Parts: sequence; structure tokens; C-alpha cells
Amino acid sequence: MAKIVNYISEAFEELKSNVTWPEWAEVQSLTIIVAVFSVLFALATWGVDEFFAKALEGFFNWIKA
Repeated sequence: MAKIVNYISEAFEELKSNVTWPEWAEVQSLTIIVAVFSVLFALATWGVDEFFAKALEGFFNWIKA
């Protein structure tokens, strides 16, 4: 148990002293960029899914006829 506590305390010390944290304005702008691209990627995925659903539906209706 002492090893785990030691590891966690060393990890927090590493985060406090050796990590370079970005400025708050940079964090906000990068968060907005990630959110926008996430929405765009979700819309693109939805569009491709709808396209293939319609294509498969048309294919199976063509086979059935």
C-alpha cells in the first residue's frame, strides 16, 4: 500500500512541478475547436450512415421486385 501512496504523491508532484500547462485562453479556444470538429465528424458519420441505409434499402427493394 505504501508503494501506491508513494506513486500517487510522486505523480502529483510531477504534475505540479514539471508539466507546462497551457494558458486558460488557449484551453478555451482548443476546446471550442475540438467541439466543432466533433459535431462535424458526427454529422459526417450520420450522413454516411443515412446514405448507406438508403442505398441498401434501394438495393433490397430492387432485388425483391
